[in-house]
Amino acid sequence: MAIFNTPKEERKVQENISTIANIIGKGTHITGDIETLGNIRIDGSIKGNIKCKQKLATGQGSFLEGNIYAQNAEIEGEIKGTLEISEVLILKATAVVTGEIYTAKLVIENGAKFNGTCKMGESNKTPKIEDGLKQTTKTA
Repeated sequence: MAIFNTPKEERKVQENISTIANIIGKGTHITGDIETLGNIRIDGSIKGNIKCKQKLATGQGSFLEGNIYAQNAEIEGEIKGTLEISEVLILKATAVVTGEIYTAKLVIENGAKFNGTCKMGESNKTPKIEDGLKQTTKTA
């Protein structure tokens, strides 16, 4: 259990957590939900939901079946499910998305495929991921 003496120390821990990078490589297959406070790049396949407090990037040839909740996302692979992106969603030329999109801003490159519904505008949805850290104070 972490003990924070000052708000400055707590802020430094939070900054370190937000720079975490996760990579799911090609040839990797995961069944289950993923939650991360940092960034995540997926080049393999996942069957499950993904909650990412920062940026989600999927590579060409990746496959995701499930719902995605992230601050930003850049998609090059195939996704089947609902995408809730609180800021910017970029569908690259090789992207194939089937499902619903909720985002503040959407960029679709020439060649990208999207079949489903889309709702854009100011988004009040943010990825709801608990940081797993609770502030405790010393008692004398």
